[in-house]
Amino acid sequence: MKFYPLKFEPILKERLWGGTRLKKVLEKSIPNDITGESWELSGVSGDVSKVAQGKLAGISLQQLMDKHPVELLGESVFERFGKEFPILIKFIDAQQDLSIQLHPNDDLAKKRHNSFGKTEMWYVMDAEKDASLIVGFNRNVTKEEYMGSLENNTLLELLNYEKVSEGDTFFINTGKIHAIGAGVLLAEIQQTSDITYRVFDFNRKDKNGNLRELHTDLALDAIDYEKRDDFKVVYPTAKDTINPMVDCPYFKTNFINLSKNMEEDLSLRDSFTIYMCVDGSVDIENEFGSTLVKKGETVLIAANSNFVSLRTNGVKLLEVTI
Repeated sequence: MKFYPLKFEPILKERLWGGTRLKKVLEKSIPNDITGESWELSGVSGDVSKVAQGKLAGISLQQLMDKHPVELLGESVFERFGKEFPILIKFIDAQQDLSIQLHPNDDLAKKRHNSFGKTEMWYVMDAEKDASLIVGFNRNVTKEEYMGSLENNTLLELLNYEKVSEGDTFFINTGKIHAIGAGVLLAEIQQTSDITYRVFDFNRKDKNGNLRELHTDLALDAIDYEKRDDFKVVYPTAKDTINPMVDCPYFKTNFINLSKNMEEDLSLRDSFTIYMCVDGSVDIENEFGSTLVKKGETVLIAANSNFVSLRTNGVKLLEVTI
């Protein structure tokens, strides 16, 4: 199958905390002024991405995997995940604070929801002055202390706040309590899962006047109660080369900051490759075609591609593989 570089139609999600920067900054055709997420590449049931351009336009990612799994995914990825796309790619605009939440690990998610767990990473694309994220606790706590903080409405006193700016990157492993703060626009790379345990939502009500569901009991055995300093990703930012960022069992991410053209040999890579454009623009070409990718767009390169040519005068990319 001749898989040219594939862009997909964004799946736009209304969120209570969403805003308008997906349109203003990333030029998405958002449906309303509280659009919080653009799912760029998804195999989640009910939200499967469709090809946006070229001869395969309108065909779903699932249809491509069903017909050409090894060519698209790579043999080792197919052996591990079958015909399930293992990564979910998003852009997120938080006009308000997100709820305080965490995600279960693979074992709990499989047992309770027949799903993958949800390990994820964030790359901050833009942040208002003094914007912050919540990542983990500010000290070790016990389960009893945590439960008491929920009863006494003092959970926020236990949480660790991190001020952020463009380029800051965070790795959020399962069990880590976290939240994206108001004023942050970011790229998110995660396991294919939509399982979230919401534990505090600032007592907000939805458009129908209802408090959103909390998952207090489910979260108790999923939380990592220890204070850990394992979340901030320190990575090189050298121009015109491949800079490693995150290497975990679920995905590998590199930072590529180009001022000129570059080619990559993919012939020995037994995986698909994803490029998220977080600034600038680039023409991405393989042996089967090319496409222009701008800030806020994502492209999928199939595993059967032997090379990719990146042609640009200036671009910042997140490169994701398995």
